[in-house]
Amino acid sequence: MSDNASQDEVVDVLIAGAGPAGLTLGGELARAGVRALVLERDPDPPGFCRGFNLNARSLELLDRRGLATRFLSEGPTVPATTFVGPSRLNLVAMRTEHPYALGIPQTRVEELLAEWAVGSGARIALGRRLTGLRQDGDAVTVEVDGADGPSIVRCRWLVGCDGGRSTVRKAAGIGFPGTPARNFTLLGDVVLADPSVVPFGPNTGPGGRSVFAIPRPGYVRLVTADPEPPADPHEPVTLGSFQRAIDAALGHRAEIAEALWLTRFGDAARLAERFRAGRVLLAGDAAHIHPPAGAIGVNAAIDDAVNVGWKLALVARGQAPDTLLDTYHDERHAAGRRLLRNTRAQAVLAQANGDDDHLTPVRDLLSELAESGDTAGPLAEAITGVSTRYSASGDPGHPWTGRMVPDIPIGQDGEDSLTALLARMPGGVLLLNGAAGSHALSSVASPWADRVTTARTHPHALERAHAILVRPDGHAAWIGAPSTPADTAAEELRETLARWFGRPAATL
Repeated sequence: MSDNASQDEVVDVLIAGAGPAGLTLGGELARAGVRALVLERDPDPPGFCRGFNLNARSLELLDRRGLATRFLSEGPTVPATTFVGPSRLNLVAMRTEHPYALGIPQTRVEELLAEWAVGSGARIALGRRLTGLRQDGDAVTVEVDGADGPSIVRCRWLVGCDGGRSTVRKAAGIGFPGTPARNFTLLGDVVLADPSVVPFGPNTGPGGRSVFAIPRPGYVRLVTADPEPPADPHEPVTLGSFQRAIDAALGHRAEIAEALWLTRFGDAARLAERFRAGRVLLAGDAAHIHPPAGAIGVNAAIDDAVNVGWKLALVARGQAPDTLLDTYHDERHAAGRRLLRNTRAQAVLAQANGDDDHLTPVRDLLSELAESGDTAGPLAEAITGVSTRYSASGDPGHPWTGRMVPDIPIGQDGEDSLTALLARMPGGVLLLNGAAGSHALSSVASPWADRVTTARTHPHALERAHAILVRPDGHAAWIGAPSTPADTAAEELRETLARWFGRPAATL
């Protein structure tokens, strides 16, 4: 730590990185009344856009914050996305309120998330870079460098959302095991002198190499394998080398009049050994990097941030013990393993070319499963994260156990909904079956009334259940089966409330 830095800020939670993970987390904490400061090393927004996709899982989570409609107004929805080879992943068959993908630039996603975070009360500081940290039993002391020189920020919790080369992860001593990149891809946002020489979609040249062309407003995105990646994969891509790679893959000249952004990415796959080290946590690319199959990165980042956000808010407000944060590691580290498995499998299959390739039959089989009516839904749910299921108590055989609870109508006439209720308040919801009459379970939840709202559903809205405890992220934490004795159900609910929402208010 620098001796010249002066301590000038104290916050509840400091977030390093104003990407999708950091901005989502800032909004989650601020709406729950927790002082959050988001630091971003870059003074200005990037002049390029990495991704153009929000999937159903992200839209489900944004819906539970009242934000999905705003995002959906920004672009088109599509019923299928690219999968492996020329195949398409059928999204319509998924069990979700959003059976599609939204076409929206990541830059716009970040702008909307920043508006929400600031509107909720978070602060965002641009051009300030975290350079070091140390933690003790009470807080984390962070050194920050910016245009005004070094400064010190003291925070109770620090969350690294600062990308794949995370300074926070390295400074916290968290390992980042995995596999290094073996194959590299070139990506360029360019203006072609004659756009007709590269038709939109896949273009395969005489040597079997291909160039994928994706139309964007005012330019085209070209993607092709890097034939000669340098020893340092972070070495900048030059216009000359990119032009040669495109021409060689196509087998003819495709003159680039202007290059807006040129980059290289690999198929490295790494997962942090732990998502929590004391008072330091990781989310987004700081916690996992993977091949960019399906443009899943921004979506996984939002998922991480929502999961840790509501838990960290309860801990920061003193309503739950910090052991609740261990469940963030348990749930999202397991999700990270699935993410790496799925993206690595797609990356491997994308390399299968030619009828005699030993991977081609596997690719063809998965392509068929991705489009078939019976198998497309479960496969699409797994790839997009819609099938995400966390540990839950109560009825283990219920289809919603541990999963995102659908948008159930609330009230005798269905005048309200679960999604709207979760969007209005930063807490959980105990749903009582509206057809069940008086319900003793409401008295069980009353000591947690400052964190859990009790609501009666529209009659018969609950599927094979007489009550469901919904976490702030929309997942079912407990499902009460109609066959469960009343005393047993009450005890199950009481234990689940204590697990996810801390001690009841009377004992605080």
